Amino acid sequence: MKKLLYMAACMFVTLIFSGCNDMDNEPSGTYGEDEFWSSVDRAQYLLNMIYNQHYSATMMWSDETLSDNLMRTHDYGDERVIRNGNAETTTPIFASTWKDLYGGIKTANMFLANIDRLKADQEQINGMKAQARYLRAWMYLRLTEFYGNVPYFTHELSAAESKRVTRTPHAQIMRTLHNELDSIMPHLPRRDDLTDDQRGQITRGAAVALQARAYLYDGDWANAERYCNMLISQQEQNGHYSLFPNYAALFTQDAEYNEEIIADCEYAPKVRVWEDMFDMAPLSVGARVNEIAPTQSLVDAFLMLDGQTAEQSPLYDASVPYANRDPRLTATVVYDGYRWSDNVDDGTKDKVIYTNPDALDKTDAFAGLNKNQTPTGYYVRKYYDAKHEHNMQSSINIITMRYADVLLMYAETMNEQSKMSREVWNKTIRAIRERAGFDDEQALAYPSDLSQAQMRLLIRRERRCELALEGLRWFDIKRWRIGKECLDGYVLGARFLNNYTENIRLDLYIFNDARDYLWSVPQTQMDINPHLKPNNPGYSS
Repeated sequence: MKKLLYMAACMFVTLIFSGCNDMDNEPSGTYGEDEFWSSVDRAQYLLNMIYNQHYSATMMWSDETLSDNLMRTHDYGDERVIRNGNAETTTPIFASTWKDLYGGIKTANMFLANIDRLKADQEQINGMKAQARYLRAWMYLRLTEFYGNVPYFTHELSAAESKRVTRTPHAQIMRTLHNELDSIMPHLPRRDDLTDDQRGQITRGAAVALQARAYLYDGDWANAERYCNMLISQQEQNGHYSLFPNYAALFTQDAEYNEEIIADCEYAPKVRVWEDMFDMAPLSVGARVNEIAPTQSLVDAFLMLDGQTAEQSPLYDASVPYANRDPRLTATVVYDGYRWSDNVDDGTKDKVIYTNPDALDKTDAFAGLNKNQTPTGYYVRKYYDAKHEHNMQSSINIITMRYADVLLMYAETMNEQSKMSREVWNKTIRAIRERAGFDDEQALAYPSDLSQAQMRLLIRRERRCELALEGLRWFDIKRWRIGKECLDGYVLGARFLNNYTENIRLDLYIFNDARDYLWSVPQTQMDINPHLKPNNPGYSS
């Protein structure tokens, strides 16, 4: 899969979207239609184009900056505009996300409209169809999570159709996506059946996991449980998955395609890379400037090694606030006194990162707002690539779904149905914490005295720490309806002010419960097609 990435866009097919808006598709190609569909390789390149369009590292980091995990700092990007409560119908990210997702859907619809013309055996055609339908379902799920009711169609729209299409209700879209994913499962391979040169291809396990996630987002606990269980207890049919032993190593090139990864976004050295880390990592290891930084809120979410919060635990010492913490903190965030050479195998020796303003080496130290260094006192560690290319260009695959997420979804569904038990705890939360590096029995033992509400908070915290900076936090905040709790008030950084007694205070976030769980339909689209009105609540039409 890596060898074929991105070639569709630059070598074998040219798609010209000449219509009036982003749903109108008028494709043409460098090949005649009959000639193009006579080649399995050319069809595969077009399928790869859909893979390229469905997700990216940049999308993942953008999703995280919509949450309370990361803050866009050095520039005033659209995510920051949204979180400051200043979004309008013309905010560019509303239009660009709409365009990108419908662009991928266009490609999928064109592919599916023509793939039966391919001169190949039916089993191969069915498998390629199933992959395209999965990727289209992924993109529609993102669309409806961002915008609510959106136009849903599975054929190529004419220019005239695109100007009168209406928004399909979210519930109807979800019913269609669930049926779609069920129908493609028999045509997708198990992870176990992939050859080395097929790694990265959509599998049956990915379709099952996407079903679980989609049901979870709608609070359909019974169905979310059912699909999680298909990956936990029915692995012979759906593929064998387990937790990768080393949490920190999970997000490296050497661990790609391991037994925990259910689906990922593929990158290839020098062909398709991402360089977002160039503006997130410590400057002393080669970064350019800090544009995205972790928040104090994220750091505070990580428990002490005894399973208690910093406020509760006798292990906590304010003079060394990052000691005796959940090991996933060190795998996720760079903090003051971070022993870089102990945690990154990049040839450095005895290298320590200092972010406090009194550090002798000021390279990474907090120097105030709007400086090149971090304004929160923290840098991103997860997904740092020790084998990066120039300007920190990385070819690490971005994980879109993994087995730990399935276990956490399962734990949540069981608790919400009042079915939490020691058995469920042991195969979900305990197993995840053991893999993370906890060994204190107080942190691992089933807390049978917790109420359902207390267990809910525990599971949500566990989910935040385990999946931090993987693009899921905003969607969790959205479905839990905790925007006011998490995204209203000042964003805080490390306790570096007034002789280390006060936290850095950054933006004032403003969250409107009546508006901010959905995005505005782009103004440009409503101007072209008035049938997309009325807009979502809180935005003008």
